[in-house]
Amino acid sequence: MKKYYLHNGTESSGPFDIGELKFKKITPSSPVWFEGMLHWKTAGEIPELNQLFVVNPPPFPPFMTPEPETKTDTERNTIKILGLSKNTFWIVCAAIIILVGITVLRALEEKRSQELKEKNHKTEIENYQLELKQKELEDEKIQAAIQEKIDADRMAAELKQKNNNRLLEIEQLLVNSQNNLNTYENKLTNAAEFKLLRTAAEKKEQMDLLKNQIDSIKTNISKLKNESDQLKLELEKIP
Repeated sequence: MKKYYLHNGTESSGPFDIGELKFKKITPSSPVWFEGMLHWKTAGEIPELNQLFVVNPPPFPPFMTPEPETKTDTERNTIKILGLSKNTFWIVCAAIIILVGITVLRALEEKRSQELKEKNHKTEIENYQLELKQKELEDEKIQAAIQEKIDADRMAAELKQKNNNRLLEIEQLLVNSQNNLNTYENKLTNAAEFKLLRTAAEKKEQMDLLKNQIDSIKTNISKLKNESDQLKLELEKIP
């Protein structure tokens, strides 16, 4: 247990334990020293000695009844709402309502503007898709027209080639038919002039046969010429 020494300004006394110090009536300014300290300190600087200081409360003043506060007419007429005067409260409420109204109007305008933008964007997309569809249809029409022209040109070329081939064939047939006609006409002439070893009936029969063959050849030649003329007209119409 610590042993404390006291000093009264002229001489020191002690040692005392903390129980004995209670009866020495020391004050916070009393010099105190104990083993281990380098210098003297006041009792108030040593924490474990603070319990020794007796603090007496000041004398209690005589009881006095406070006078009631009197309110002025202005204070009586002033009504407080949430700590604000009535006029101030209604001004604040009006300001809040106006701000809320402005906020709501702005929100509605922004919403309407956004809806209008979305509608315009949707319309632009639909118009663009419609333009693409129309362009696609026009391209299909152009391709169809090109293909139709190609097919028409091909068919015209094939028909032209076919008609030309037929004309060449007809020309050859006409040459052959004309040669046959000349041959049978010569035979008919010879048969009319030849009288040896034939009766009149045999001569007539032979000549009739030759005439029929000649008529058949002439008919065939006429048909070939008509067909040739028709083919030439068709060739003139082919572009």
